[in-house]
Amino acid sequence: MFEEGMSLVEQTASYLDGPGREESRELVQGDALRYATVSMETTTRLMQAASWLVVLRAVREEDMSAHEAADEKYRLDDEAVDTLTERDETALPAGLVALVTEARTLFTRICRLDREIFQDTSDEETQPGSIRGQLDALQSAAASGVFDPLSVWRRG
Repeated sequence: MFEEGMSLVEQTASYLDGPGREESRELVQGDALRYATVSMETTTRLMQAASWLVVLRAVREEDMSAHEAADEKYRLDDEAVDTLTERDETALPAGLVALVTEARTLFTRICRLDREIFQDTSDEETQPGSIRGQLDALQSAAASGVFDPLSVWRRG
């Protein structure tokens, strides 16, 4: 997922700095404003996803503890504003719409993992699914040198 996320960040940056910049110049004023809004929102979403992935990599490489990674400041919010509409999909360049779709999918997956790994689902720390159980599983996975986020939350 790390590779996928970073690759999408690079693809999006390349598009926005290259073909996307040219395509946006050809849009009428209202669509150009929507292009700017959608591209900024997508860039923000991708940077949040990349930051989350870097935090998990830091845990895996033991540069950060799982307890530190559970801090609220690293949590993601999948309730973010989503300004791309069906109308925009026909008015905006197909390249941008495709990248937005990929970014949404990646961000949704990462938010789901974030909730599964770090959200405390009970008052009992020892109960399966608790944040303590998730942190212990995350720390154990990091210590073993093998980190699969899905296996961490499945064990919790």
